[in-house]
Amino acid sequence: MDLKIHPQVFNDPIHGHVELHPLLVKITDTPQFQRLRNIKQLGGGYFVYPGACHKRFEHSIGVAHLAGELAKALQSRQPGLNITDRDILCVQIAGLCHDLGHGPFSHLFDGMFIPEACKGQKKWKHEDASIEMFDHVVKSNKLREVMRKKPYSLDENDEIFIKEMINGPQKDPEAAQAEWPYKGRTRDKSFLYEIVSNKRNGIDVDKFDYFARDCHHLGIQNNFDHWRFIKFARVCDVEGEKRICSRDKEVGNLYNMFHTRNYLHRRAYQHRVTKSVEIMIKDAFMKANNHIKIQGSNGKMFKLSEAKNDMEAYSKLTDHLFEYILYSESKKESQEESEESKNLKGARDILKRIISRDLYKFVGEALLTEKKEVKKEEEKGKKEDEKQKQQASLTQAFVDAGIPRDDFEVVVVTFDYGMKDKDPLADTYFYRKEDPDKAYPINQTQVRSFLPARFFENIIRVYWKNTDKTKLNTATRLFREWCEKNGFEELRNLNKKMKK
Repeated sequence: MDLKIHPQVFNDPIHGHVELHPLLVKITDTPQFQRLRNIKQLGGGYFVYPGACHKRFEHSIGVAHLAGELAKALQSRQPGLNITDRDILCVQIAGLCHDLGHGPFSHLFDGMFIPEACKGQKKWKHEDASIEMFDHVVKSNKLREVMRKKPYSLDENDEIFIKEMINGPQKDPEAAQAEWPYKGRTRDKSFLYEIVSNKRNGIDVDKFDYFARDCHHLGIQNNFDHWRFIKFARVCDVEGEKRICSRDKEVGNLYNMFHTRNYLHRRAYQHRVTKSVEIMIKDAFMKANNHIKIQGSNGKMFKLSEAKNDMEAYSKLTDHLFEYILYSESKKESQEESEESKNLKGARDILKRIISRDLYKFVGEALLTEKKEVKKEEEKGKKEDEKQKQQASLTQAFVDAGIPRDDFEVVVVTFDYGMKDKDPLADTYFYRKEDPDKAYPINQTQVRSFLPARFFENIIRVYWKNTDKTKLNTATRLFREWCEKNGFEELRNLNKKMKK
């Protein structure tokens, strides 16, 4: 394999001309990475926003670019941190590979389909698959021998470091008990773990890219300036660890970032029609789950929900699954319908409704009241999740009224600022111009004008699936009665038709 240094330049609509390190180019030129060209960044959002057709491929390149830019800025600004070129290369690879594990329609697959198809099993996230897919990319494309040789010289520790940046410390009982759980880099380089996926406060280059990219394609204003953050970023000591800090005057810019996140969830990611489409795609996948077989390693066949357990099989899953099901009908005048076509009829009918815009009807939504939120805090120690209790209660109310379970769906969507009910900047540190090496937290009295009334909201929604709309009014009435009985504030007047 050619080991010459040949960086590649991409003309990106968000970041301009982006130059990728040659090792990153070798990773992008693999079938497993090219697969990301066929996975939409915003899943069902494309059925609502016509511009939201961008893919995980370009997002991953953007994150790799920004990860390198932030690491290089810190290296240049603070030579005493001893950031090596190898550190920077690892950070860039982690940024490039952090989304390798996404399935069809991105978060729809791991956030909606897998939890329903694999109930009772261990919780699975796309980050888990990203780690496995990274190993698969390295092994199946013989990249390990390339990585070990000069000029790259990456060793086993560097591979561990890359995977830790994507999905946190490896699942090692000893490491979990250790004071410093990471193995890839020592504690003096703890700040490097905050660049790609920041588990402390959510300020990382993954968000920097998808805020800018999603806003661009959605046609929504992005008020956060990530280049300004990179310009003012410094590493300071915070309670024995080195953390990435920002200039004190940048607190407003950072709140803009979290406001943008919340706004995108409300306007796009959790849009009521987007959710309707995604529930329909999820339902189609559920009906197709046992009838589509994907060949994996050693010729073994996997059903749809099992493909995630074998990277060779999983690498064949992209958004094309939608069209595969949609056009699976094989009946002609001269031949009988195939067995697969018969089995996929239920799934196919749902997808036909999507392309005919006969979507699941939105029944209504309600906000958890302040009184209920206080109660939730008092019951914090209870094992049963509050959202699941809300869903189960409303679902049972519909079933008790004689409405079949398959005729409706209850979902709970959460709007927050990235840290559930907490202020995301509560664990963010800043420095002053006159003392750039000393970190301190922001006092909330200094930022009162930036703070929302609350950082967390649960919204419960009902969608009507049945093509027969005669019971829709009954569902609307039941939803209202349940809201009143349980102290929920209804967010829409369901008796009035929405103006187009």
